[in-house]
Amino acid sequence: MDLKKSEKEAQLVDKNVSPPIVKSNDGIVLAIPEPTAEKLTHYHLENFARPPHVSSDIESLKKLELENDQSNSNLQDRNNLQGPPVRGIARYCSQWKIFAQVFIWLLFTAWWIAGLIMHRHDYGWLIPFLLYLAISLRIIFNFVSVSHVMRPARWAYNNTLIKVYNIIPHKYRTWIAALGTVAIICIGSFVPEATVDNTRGSRAISIFGLIMILFVLWLTSRDRKRIPWHTVIGGMLTQFVMAVFVLKTKAGYDIFNFISYLARAFLGFADQGTAFITDESVVKLNYFITSVIPAIIFFIAVVQALYHVGLLQWFIIKFATFFFWTLRVSGAEATVAAASPFLGQGESVMLIRPFVEYLTQAEIHQIMCSGFATIAGSVLVGYISLGLDAQALVSSCIMSIPASLTVSKMRYPETEETITSGKVSIPKDDTEQATNLLHAFSNGAWLGIKIGGTIVAVLLSIISMIALINGLLGWWGRYINITHNGEAYLSLELIMGYICYPIAFLIGVPREDLLLVGQLIGIKIIANEFVAFTDLTKEAQYLAMSPRSQIIATYALCGFGNLGSLGVQIGILSQIAPGRAGDVSRVALSALFSGVLSTLTSASIAGMLIT
Repeated sequence: MDLKKSEKEAQLVDKNVSPPIVKSNDGIVLAIPEPTAEKLTHYHLENFARPPHVSSDIESLKKLELENDQSNSNLQDRNNLQGPPVRGIARYCSQWKIFAQVFIWLLFTAWWIAGLIMHRHDYGWLIPFLLYLAISLRIIFNFVSVSHVMRPARWAYNNTLIKVYNIIPHKYRTWIAALGTVAIICIGSFVPEATVDNTRGSRAISIFGLIMILFVLWLTSRDRKRIPWHTVIGGMLTQFVMAVFVLKTKAGYDIFNFISYLARAFLGFADQGTAFITDESVVKLNYFITSVIPAIIFFIAVVQALYHVGLLQWFIIKFATFFFWTLRVSGAEATVAAASPFLGQGESVMLIRPFVEYLTQAEIHQIMCSGFATIAGSVLVGYISLGLDAQALVSSCIMSIPASLTVSKMRYPETEETITSGKVSIPKDDTEQATNLLHAFSNGAWLGIKIGGTIVAVLLSIISMIALINGLLGWWGRYINITHNGEAYLSLELIMGYICYPIAFLIGVPREDLLLVGQLIGIKIIANEFVAFTDLTKEAQYLAMSPRSQIIATYALCGFGNLGSLGVQIGILSQIAPGRAGDVSRVALSALFSGVLSTLTSASIAGMLIT
């Protein structure tokens, strides 16, 4: 196809379409626009630069360009056939749009004022106010360009912080930022008064442990020269500030606890569907296959529907913009990291489903690490019901967002061009095209069934394999008298407990509880966090630990970093993007290692701050 003709056609695309995302001297750049209100998506295949893992065959690109040209032509023909009535209806709806939004704003204003008068003392005022503020700003920015706010903010930023930053010689900037972060962490850790169970010496051990974790990541990094130190330093500082906000302020805990509650309530609606096709008593059994799998199926169906209407595209773009300016990561990485504490390792990946086929290996490593670093809102209520500290669980989940970004970027730095860095535009998803909202929801339900089945099969296989290994170890141990009360004692969990003994010391656990906490960490990695949490709250030896040990153990166990979840993530990503199954398997163990360390960094910071 004539390249000049292609350039001329590209100029006809809607003005709202984003410019090309990636540029390269040796390839082609794909302009992947955000869907407009008319669902118009156009691929401009001039200078398309794909990552090395994506085929760059010229004939296939020409074929894809021809198909998209034809689809756009058919769309234009349909619009022409509809003629003036469609444009008249669109103009009519546009005229009434402002009245509808003003009505919504007035409705929420009345709701907020009424709630403030009647329930400000019993329900609190912070959460309703933040909700009202978010809705008000969203409506305002429908009519006022965000640039009116961002332009003065950018001017202030460039004329204050940037000017100070530019004064510092380039070779000293990273060192000064690192020293400043260390100073903030030390001040925040040592200024609060010491207690019997939380001495300044124990806090110093937690700081040393955090430094050792970062050193291990640097030592085992895939490419030390490419480590983005801005992301690492910014991520550690953000993680510490979040911990202070959640652990030391009531407002912080209230906000994030409310968000977690919303996520749990949303996924809990799947119980009604489960009860309909089975029975109410089945829902109360809390089996994995009757509680977790239906929630995954329901959520994936909703995600597909939201993608169809374009809501999630807006969500992804906003998160990408924020994290670009703070930690300089790609939009796909930022979205999965932020969604994982609320939605979980399987559901959060569905937010970027159209991107998965185009992700770099470092991005795949990052999204897997984010899933391993935290637990999901759907299981959080179950752990709270065991008697665990709710504040510790919620704060650990929130701290995992910057922690996973920091750890993954040290362990597996980016070496390729990404299509979601800076500004995110949603790629066209050619699989299972939906004609309407109901069709999209049905496609999502079917995809959820396939992913749910994959999860069940992989989990069954891996956990059974662990049981087989434990059986062999126990049989072998009997012959050298490694038994307890006549029963086999040698197991993977016990071995991991001794291996994790120094880890327990480095995160600040008191000496008398080191072996117990180390064994809990080992149980969590070999089996899963649910087994470890159950032991922590039910077994007498763990209940006898000091309060400091119990809290730090709660943080250290608050993640899906275990062998079973390794199978879950491999299954999900391989199902979504079968062509990337090899890359997923290649980085999976490294991502699991990074996810476990991400959770341990939160435990170290908790050891510095808890009282």
